[in-house]
This record gives sequence, C-alpha cells and structure tokens, in this order.
Amino acid sequence: MSRPELLNNVDHADLRVIIRHAAEFGDAVNQVLVFPTEYEELQREYPIFFRRDEQGEFRSMVLLGLDRDENLFLGPSGWDARYVPAAQQRGPFTIGIQKGEPMVHVDRDHPRISRDEGEPLFLPHGGNAPYLDHVAALLRLIHQGHEVSGPMFAAFAELSLIRPVAVEIQLDAGEQYVVPDLHTIDEERLARLGGAELDRLHRGGFLRAAFMAASSVANVDRLIALKNRRREGR
Repeated sequence: MSRPELLNNVDHADLRVIIRHAAEFGDAVNQVLVFPTEYEELQREYPIFFRRDEQGEFRSMVLLGLDRDENLFLGPSGWDARYVPAAQQRGPFTIGIQKGEPMVHVDRDHPRISRDEGEPLFLPHGGNAPYLDHVAALLRLIHQGHEVSGPMFAAFAELSLIRPVAVEIQLDAGEQYVVPDLHTIDEERLARLGGAELDRLHRGGFLRAAFMAASSVANVDRLIALKNRRREGR
C-alpha cells in the first residue's frame, strides 16, 4: 500500500532509487496513462489512443502490448525505446499539495526504493542530486499534463474530432487480436476543419497535439512487428 511522505533531505537522506525497468517494478503492463505534455516524445515510439475513465472522462494512453501484463518494449535488458512514458519513469514519486503548492512526495515502500543500489536523491551535503532534479521536471510535466488534458479533450469534443476505433491485429501465425474501447482522432474531420476552427485549436495549443495523436496510430505496425518477433523467439 502506497504511503507517500513529503520528501526532505533529513528523513530521506540515504534513499536511492533503482531506475532500471523490469516486471518487478510494475513495468509489465500492456497500456499506460500518458499526458499531452509528452505527446511529442511518445508519438515517435508508441500508438496514442484515448480511453474513458470511470467518470466517463477521456484520458490519453499508449498501447504497449496485446496480451494481459505484456509490455513488448520490455526485455531482459530493460525498456527498449528512446522514451519511457512519464508515469513509468516517476517510480516512487508523486506530487502532493502542501499549503496550496505542489510538492514532491516519496513512497518509501515502493519496490524501486533502496539504500544499497540506484541513484541517490541528495548530495552528501544535502543538495539535490541530478536524479532528483530530473524527477522534479518529470513531475512538473505530469502535473501540467493533468491541467491540459481536460481543456484539450473538451476542444476535441466540441469539434467532433474524437471517434471510437477497434484496433484489429492479425499476426503472421494467423492469431488475431481486437483491442476494444479505444478512441482516436478522426483524421477526415480534422482535414475538413475550417480556418476559424483550426485557429481556435492552435491558439488553445491543441492543434499540434491532434496531429501527433493521429499520426502515432501508425506505430501499431511496430507493435505487430515486436509481437511477431516475440512469437518467433527472436
């Protein structure tokens, strides 16, 4: 059970974080929540889709595998991609609000926490270690992504840019998969937007995100190639 504590250089001076990726650290997942603030990096590697949460609100996610608990980017040497989604990079860290301000919190029970191996959080005399600065930047990206997500999906919905899609996949061996309950950008509708609509999306900062999400769907082909290679033992 997660027990986040406000991070400080006294109580947590000796903590280290294991940054390698493996199933034991929760990386064996077939999809993961992502944020519009990381679309630029994500769209080079993964297919970005939208899925409704329990409240019916759209959230962004990337597809990593086809079977349960399957991450096709995860292998014996770690995570094989140029960019790892922020939710998987953040490990034991979260943002908590203290006196109205977002602050870094750490879960000392997280499997990545160690006192023997990994990256230190603080320098010997108490300053932030480079890894902690990276974590702070990562949490800012996630926090900003949460803030942007709602207005972005509201703008997409207002312009009827979101459509449901069933991802249908056939492997070389004939095995078939259908991934349900996904949504994507309606590229035909996006192409028909008028100048005023495009300008509204652009001024909101969402036009580029729409194009990146739409183009990223081509990365399903990469998932198929990875799955075929894994089936063949390569």
